[in-house]
Amino acid sequence: MEQKINCAESCVNGCVLGDKCPNIESREATSKFIEETSLDKMLEMAEERLKKKMMEPPKWVFPEDP
Repeated sequence: MEQKINCAESCVNGCVLGDKCPNIESREATSKFIEETSLDKMLEMAEERLKKKMMEPPKWVFPEDP
């Protein structure tokens, strides 16, 4: 039986499920990205995304009618 946990809360200090983690593929991809990408490249990517976001029109959120 697969354990269901809220990783955002339970794994704040590290994965509590280890090899049974349902997000192990994402964790491995993230580790690979961090190892292979320089900090300068990461900062460049973040700056490009910020510029793109700043050029987007504002998104208005209207509450639903009761």
